[in-house]
Amino acid sequence: MVAFGKKLKERSIQEWQGYYINYKLMKKKVNQYGRQLQGGNLERRQVLKDFSKMLDNQIEKVALFMLEQQGILASRLKRLRESHDALQEEPEISHIAYLKEGYRAVGQDLLKLLFFVEMNAIGVRKILKKFDKRFGYRFTNYYVKTRANHPYSELQQVYKHVGLGAVVGAVSRNLHELQNNQGSYLSIYDQPVLPLQDPVVDSIKAAVDRLTHSTNFLNFMAQHAFIMQQELPSPQDEEEAVEEDMRYHFMSLLLNLVNTFLYMVNTYIIVPTADDYSMSLGAAATVCGVVIGAMAVAQLFSSVYFSAWSNKSYFKPLIFSSIVLFIGNLLYALAFDFNSIAVLLIGRLFCGLGSARAVNRRYISDCVPLKIRMQASAGFVSASALGMACGPALAGLLQTRFKIYKLTFNQNTLPGWVMAIAWFMYLVWLAISFREPVLEPEESHSTSKDSNNSEAVQDGNLESDIKQPLLITSEEIEEQVEDEDDSEEASEESRAPVNSIGAAYRLLTPSVKVQLLIYFMLKYAMEILLSESSVVTTYYFGWSTSSVAIFLACLGLTVLPVNIVIGSYISNMFEDRQILLVSEIMVCVGILFSFNVLVPYTVPQYVCCGLIMFVSAEVLEGVNLSLLSRVMSSRLSRGTYNGGLLSTEAGTIARVIADVTITVAGYFGRDMLLNVTLLPSLVTCVVSIVATCFTYNSLY
Repeated sequence: MVAFGKKLKERSIQEWQGYYINYKLMKKKVNQYGRQLQGGNLERRQVLKDFSKMLDNQIEKVALFMLEQQGILASRLKRLRESHDALQEEPEISHIAYLKEGYRAVGQDLLKLLFFVEMNAIGVRKILKKFDKRFGYRFTNYYVKTRANHPYSELQQVYKHVGLGAVVGAVSRNLHELQNNQGSYLSIYDQPVLPLQDPVVDSIKAAVDRLTHSTNFLNFMAQHAFIMQQELPSPQDEEEAVEEDMRYHFMSLLLNLVNTFLYMVNTYIIVPTADDYSMSLGAAATVCGVVIGAMAVAQLFSSVYFSAWSNKSYFKPLIFSSIVLFIGNLLYALAFDFNSIAVLLIGRLFCGLGSARAVNRRYISDCVPLKIRMQASAGFVSASALGMACGPALAGLLQTRFKIYKLTFNQNTLPGWVMAIAWFMYLVWLAISFREPVLEPEESHSTSKDSNNSEAVQDGNLESDIKQPLLITSEEIEEQVEDEDDSEEASEESRAPVNSIGAAYRLLTPSVKVQLLIYFMLKYAMEILLSESSVVTTYYFGWSTSSVAIFLACLGLTVLPVNIVIGSYISNMFEDRQILLVSEIMVCVGILFSFNVLVPYTVPQYVCCGLIMFVSAEVLEGVNLSLLSRVMSSRLSRGTYNGGLLSTEAGTIARVIADVTITVAGYFGRDMLLNVTLLPSLVTCVVSIVATCFTYNSLY
């Protein structure tokens, strides 16, 4: 494990050594400012002025060098273009090969420049973070806002790589023209989805995707999957990318996405009829909360063991999941003929124990090549959204009743029978078509021991930091703190996954905890809305099962259109943290106006408020997970106790508590159910808004 300063020195391109930001100098300056402030030799205003000027100079050095290199690349491309034009008149195979090599050489140099920009961008972000942490300022927010929005901003060159896009386009387009498609009139502009077969173009595209911070629909959708990616690539990453290409199997990825879809259908297909089923077995209608929530309770445990199991295999967990879900749905369907609420709950518990979403996420993270991982992540979210809409819609179609021998088939039992058949068919398909990828060898015992030792050192540093004053009084202690900062940076930059839930919790910063609280809040509010919909609408409006199913299906169908609007337009106009706060407020507004107070409760009030709550929560989820992936430690990107598991557990706990709340609220009577269940949602939402306001400046 090494600090960023050492990493910058090791990975920097030697001939460009003098053009990188001087991270070591700036870090020493930060410590020097601390000593001078302690001694009263410097004012805070002067510190901000001097540091801003120094950082401006460093960024200017980087930006001017970038422009110089872009000019060199542009000149080379111009000469190649002249040769390319001459080739149109007298085509020669040898000349085509020469041009290809020329464009590839430019592409390789462009990759070097992109890596240079990325290293400097990370360096700027880290020194700003260190400055804020050392002095307790919110300087980063001020600096980025004033520099990035200025018309003559040099920071834009570093963070938005202004001008490099034209070079990337020229290399990509000309290499595409020189591929084995002579005679075609199509270019990459006419048909952007045409495959770019040259490895250089793929590498450039991957580098640009890593570097850019602009958001589009695909990125926004993929954030819902919360599949974390490494921040800084290395030569080892390139080797891993080749291994990922070898491990990738399209049919196996498709099977994971189908598993996601079927599980979401399985979750929501019973919602419109859960209250009727409970009453037919002699229980209260509000017991539907326990019936629906039983699946989430079991998922709390299944997420952990499936995440651990996926370290060794993907095929076996998916087989186990399918078998358990088949049995669970069979028990759910048979509970009616057994006239047993216990069998019904056991069936739902089995369904929760078969939740393999952790395996699905892990497969995409570890076995799908980086160049298509974003598309796969978006596919994961789309499959979830489609399943969420199809579940209630399918329940609305199963409005029939008949018997075969002693088995009853009606609107309550048919969801179980249909899903049991679906999981059996999936199991057969899985056994035939899934290909187990070659997994990486487990780390040696010594590596694990080193990781444990580093965690112990980190814990010691944390304890000593708490005891230290804000500003250090002696040079000797200052050097000690600098060493501790280096150790902390090294731990943060380490790629070793954590090996316990306690170690994962220690890596959670206040910003991460607030984001997990927001995730808890939105999942709680959504679960209350969906799970009690059949009871509430039947009591107030006399809706039938089909009406409830249509309402829930319409809510589910809003997911993709809303994400298209947010991902393609809104997120390019506003910062993520702004969208986050507004979405929280809109969820709060939807909850507030959903209460039944004084005036008679009406269908427009319920539908409009429910739509506001659901849509705002969906927007909030995407932005929340986007911010969470940025502020969460990179050590939580892999291993059993990863960021995806933590967010899944937070959401699952919220769903469990929401479903228990519905059942408990049933003891107050149906007339009080709506208000009693909405009150905790409102309180949680207000708390999350207040917490967001306190951590707003730390969200970037």
